[in-house]
Amino acid sequence: MAIVVVSCGKVRRNTGRAYMPDMYYSRAYETYASTEALQNEGVSYNAMPVPGTMARGEMFPYSLKNDSVGYAQSAFVKNPLDPVMLTENMKEEERLYLVNCGICHGSKLDGNGPLWKGGDGPFPSAPKNFMADDMKKMPEGTMFHSVTYGKNMMGSYASQLNTKQRWMVIAYIKTKQNGGSQRDTAKSE
Repeated sequence: MAIVVVSCGKVRRNTGRAYMPDMYYSRAYETYASTEALQNEGVSYNAMPVPGTMARGEMFPYSLKNDSVGYAQSAFVKNPLDPVMLTENMKEEERLYLVNCGICHGSKLDGNGPLWKGGDGPFPSAPKNFMADDMKKMPEGTMFHSVTYGKNMMGSYASQLNTKQRWMVIAYIKTKQNGGSQRDTAKSE
């Protein structure tokens, strides 16, 4: 009992030794410090990702240029998405189409959406009829190129839909063009 009373009575001022002092007492940086102040202290930080990095789970970016050569080469690009995954996500594909494309091209893919209404709507020119023979023959890569960069009066949808979503919309269109029964894409011949 005497040892316990003696050991508890002493005021201890020293915290002892730290195993890894840099972990206990790390150098703090101001959260909203300017990058100039950090550079003056020898810290290189610009808040930008390393060039060429991609978000986790994101598909590789579309590499063809927006010119006549890129448009011609797009005929040989195939949909990289797994057909099984596309079959499972048919409702999401339909939703993406209706939200982004149906306003002009119509829910039946006939080019008669609410903005055209057979010429009575506010849209100045008729959108493409996806059920026409020329559109059924169009390769999926060419359709993707048009959605990515825009074509004629249609603007680019690259900022509204990521790469995977654009491919999902193209798969939905091709499925509907084939009667909705199979996931075969148009021939590029």
